[in-house]
Amino acid sequence: MKNKILLICILFAFSMSFAQDFKKTATAGFVFLEIPTNARTQSLGEASIALSDQNSSGIFVNPASLGYTKLTHSFSASYAPWLAEINNYSASYSLKSDYGVFGVGLILFDYGTMPRTVIASGQKVYEVIGSFKASSLALGVTYSKMLTDKFSFGTTIKYVNEKIDIYSANNILFDGGVLYYTGLGSLRLAATIQNFGVDAKFLNDEFKMPATLRLGLASEVYGGFDDHYRITLTAEATHASDADERINFGCELSWKNIVTLRAGYKFFYDEEAFSAGIGLNPGLDMPVIIDFAYADFGRLGSITRITLQLGLN
Repeated sequence: MKNKILLICILFAFSMSFAQDFKKTATAGFVFLEIPTNARTQSLGEASIALSDQNSSGIFVNPASLGYTKLTHSFSASYAPWLAEINNYSASYSLKSDYGVFGVGLILFDYGTMPRTVIASGQKVYEVIGSFKASSLALGVTYSKMLTDKFSFGTTIKYVNEKIDIYSANNILFDGGVLYYTGLGSLRLAATIQNFGVDAKFLNDEFKMPATLRLGLASEVYGGFDDHYRITLTAEATHASDADERINFGCELSWKNIVTLRAGYKFFYDEEAFSAGIGLNPGLDMPVIIDFAYADFGRLGSITRITLQLGLN
């Protein structure tokens, strides 16, 4: 037990040593990697790294959570019409084996088509001469394993790319995480370092990665996963390379794991605050879960997201 706690502390200290080198106030690129990839995470105010029942959806949340999956095959797909008519897609798949759990995940942002303009000759107006597209993509491969029945670790290596017309930037980044059941009731602790990598370059300008350290906890304060009623509370603290420290909270109220109501709240954000959602699990022979999420972005409006999860024992 002491060794496991020491490992979490080492991960924290290691991550902080790198995060402190980065300047804040929106100096990082590839910021699409900071956006939630599934409805459950978004509805809980992004306080979800300590949840151990995420299956393949955990690839971009906490890769260590894959180690606890009970499904041989797990698949999830998510869609959200993001701000400014941007479409956000994500998908993931995991395979449980005797050697651990392997997974692959995809994130795609489609910014749509925009007009290409030039200054009209001899005039102070712009002339439309065509159009161009822009997009962001992340493709990750994950490995996770339970070292004991109370401790798991996971790591993800991912290729990231952003493209505007004929210009693009790309990089290789790493995620790492641990998840630990403390033995104090159902309390579990988790820590992740996300989007860790060297600087990238767009044209001639270098920029840093949106590296983020997350520390979280979760616990069932009433009932358990096998009970008729369950209440789960989650909390998370984040230390980002391009923003001040933030705190997120979430709550789940579940009836027989068939209907789950969720809510979350974020502190120290410019616009984001309240979020909510619902999860539906009809209890079929082949696991099928549908999650919906709503997030309030203040003056920017609101976001809805839907996630479909499938499994095979």
